[in-house]
Amino acid sequence: MSVKLDAQHLSGFMNSGELLAIEPQVKQAHELLHSKSGPGSEFLGWLDLPQEYDKDEFSRIQKAAAKIRSDSQVFVVIGIGGSYLGARAAIEFLKSPYYNSMKKDTPDIYFAGNSISSSALAELLSICEGKEVSINMISKSGTTTEPAIAFRVFRELLEKKYGKEGARERIYCTTDRARGTLKQLADTEGYETFVVPDDVGGRYSVLTAVGLLPIAVSGADLNQLMQGALQAREEYCNPNLKENDCYQYAAIRNLLYRKGKTTEVLASYEPSFTMMCEWWKQLYGESEGKDQKGLFPASVIFSTDLHSMGQYIQDGRRFLFETVVLFERVKQEIVLQKDPQDVDGLNFLQGKSMAYINEKAFEGTVLAHVDGGVPNLVLRVSDFSEKSLGQLIYFFEKACAISGYLLGVNPFDQPGVESYKKNMFALLGKPGYEAEKAALEARLRH
Repeated sequence: MSVKLDAQHLSGFMNSGELLAIEPQVKQAHELLHSKSGPGSEFLGWLDLPQEYDKDEFSRIQKAAAKIRSDSQVFVVIGIGGSYLGARAAIEFLKSPYYNSMKKDTPDIYFAGNSISSSALAELLSICEGKEVSINMISKSGTTTEPAIAFRVFRELLEKKYGKEGARERIYCTTDRARGTLKQLADTEGYETFVVPDDVGGRYSVLTAVGLLPIAVSGADLNQLMQGALQAREEYCNPNLKENDCYQYAAIRNLLYRKGKTTEVLASYEPSFTMMCEWWKQLYGESEGKDQKGLFPASVIFSTDLHSMGQYIQDGRRFLFETVVLFERVKQEIVLQKDPQDVDGLNFLQGKSMAYINEKAFEGTVLAHVDGGVPNLVLRVSDFSEKSLGQLIYFFEKACAISGYLLGVNPFDQPGVESYKKNMFALLGKPGYEAEKAALEARLRH
């Protein structure tokens, strides 16, 4: 496997007897998950997805991506939350955070509909001026405010630029299989559609068409991505806690939570992992943050954040632990050469690679943080390949499900997300919210 758990830096924070004690609860969580008898069991399509995915649609995704690569300079992915985070995280992981600025034979990929900022949308529209553009609207219903606004604007742009017939060939909709506003519009207008499966929630959807189309447009190998996820599915079906790194991760984070470590900081030493941290934060925050329970998911990128958040992690309140994601092989290597003047005093690093220096930065940091009272878990990942990414995605998804059941919550719903929407609709004057509007406005005046 490309993903391995290293728990050696937990010494002094917990002992092997604690893992033994929680093992029956982990097995119960495993049974709830695999018998599909636990809370949220109607949203377990992701569990067998690496094997049971729609092969015909998978082929259509690859064909659509090839067309987009051939006729588009800019590809705009419209969605919010799980409808964009996974795809963006995968592209930056596999390619680069600088993907759009790199020399390549694939389109630039931008993400819209994840805020209500007029400035951000206007800036993206200006980027599209004079370029060949295609869009992918991702929404189960088609009425989620943020992406619906962006889709309205970009659909108008494409129809003005290409006419309705031409726009039809450049608009791709990922939505419900049979119902909803977006599905009806796509059928009426003749847009090509892909499916958001009924039994896969948004934050678990990166290996469905939701994430696969944008990832394929970037030129990534979808077959290897799914192969990695399939290997992880097979590896992490084992209910034996001692033999299942995924379940050990879920169990350890739960044990640390019970000891008062209420914040988990996901750390990496690679900037290309930044958006994976954002995807992970949604996955765990939206899955576990219920009933006044759950670890708070935070993230840092080292060594950058050692010069900002590092002080707090080292010497602040002791309510957190770190999970560090390390990579055994980097994408590209740079070796430091000798400077005849040695003005920076770094000639002692002559002949050393930056990967080696980064490794020593990790080793120094983990020892310092452990000495400072911060438990550290380490996830060691082989490389930045599609196969490794598929394994890592499935690792985190499966561990999240087990963690939720250990915590005693439904890890597949998100009831709290609806609260702000109801208030926003009322304050905007949406029909049917008149009474709520008056009450909310009265509260805001005081």
